[in-house]
Amino acid sequence: MNPEDFPTPAVDVESVAPETLRGRIDANERVTLLDARMESEYDEWHIDGPSVESINIPYFHFLDDEVDDDVLAEVPDDREVTVLCAKGGASEYVAGTLAELGYEVDHLEEGMNGWATIYDAVEVTGYDGAGTLLQYQRPSSGCLGYLLVDGGEAAVIDPLRAFTDRYLADADDLGVDLKYALDTHIHADHISGVRDLDAEGVEGVIPEAAVDRGVTYAEELTTAADGDTIAVGDATIETVHTPGHTTGMTSYLVDDSFLATGDGLFVESVARPDLEEGDEGAPDAARMLYETLQERILALPDETIVGGAHASDAAAAAEDGTYTAPLGDLVAEMDALTMDEEAFVDLVLADMPPRPANYEEIIATNLGQNSVDDEEAFTLELGPNNCAASQESLAGD
Repeated sequence: MNPEDFPTPAVDVESVAPETLRGRIDANERVTLLDARMESEYDEWHIDGPSVESINIPYFHFLDDEVDDDVLAEVPDDREVTVLCAKGGASEYVAGTLAELGYEVDHLEEGMNGWATIYDAVEVTGYDGAGTLLQYQRPSSGCLGYLLVDGGEAAVIDPLRAFTDRYLADADDLGVDLKYALDTHIHADHISGVRDLDAEGVEGVIPEAAVDRGVTYAEELTTAADGDTIAVGDATIETVHTPGHTTGMTSYLVDDSFLATGDGLFVESVARPDLEEGDEGAPDAARMLYETLQERILALPDETIVGGAHASDAAAAAEDGTYTAPLGDLVAEMDALTMDEEAFVDLVLADMPPRPANYEEIIATNLGQNSVDDEEAFTLELGPNNCAASQESLAGD
């Protein structure tokens, strides 16, 4: 049923903006959500948080003239409930039905599509290099990116196509020239913004190690080889080839203080190794990842701040609100980083989550082999990122 097919509620229903709901969740206010999408959609991804109570009751339960008492018994009547759906049509209808029955309700504007437009920028206070480092956060998918600013210049790492205008606007607001847009690898969960930013006059940079995977536009952009450096004001970004998640996976060491690890190492887990060569190639990729972690990443000083391209557990945020952590803390907390190779490979392969939604089409788009418009791109990447191995099996206690 399309959003426009739902009748207009007989009573006025207040709506809540996605940013307002995010603020309440971040403030640890008690939030009760009634998600009216189908169970399969809800199970794939939904809004969560330490103070969030989420209830899934598909919208069709509210289409009868009289809603079943067993259904209504699942809806709290002692507090406000925010109803949500995919795009906002079903949730407005369900909220209206509940309001007529005396429930205190509102509904989320544009549903999960609206939630996917939220994109925050938080300063990484642990960064000790030149300039300022911000972490971009997309709560709907856990996607993270980084903006380095120094000396009137800026560079963005792992930009999303959906927020191309945002990076340009942020640079303008800060009074700096956005000089570089860098990708860590060929992403499988979202459409990269590097080419779109390059088209706007920002120098697009992709890892040289990723080109052989089938990148069709490599000659149009700058390629960064292992050990190459890029200057942003007085800060330096060094390319560090860190294969495992993919053969082209590359990290960026920012002024010897911060390592943007892409999908190689997260604050909750390590990378999954099966998105490039599938299940058949996953064991070899897992061994490559182990070697990368031990020889390239763990060789850095313990105080090096690590930030990946994803985070999925709100509880993993640091005190400054970013999903970053000193490397030494990750070694102390994550069993996977201190195992021998055989145990590591067995663990990583034992419990991988479902692959990201539409990952094959997203990869093809990021390689330049497939072309989609902005609306298609936004729709393709809706949902969880799932680029990490199981966090429960890797994060120790």
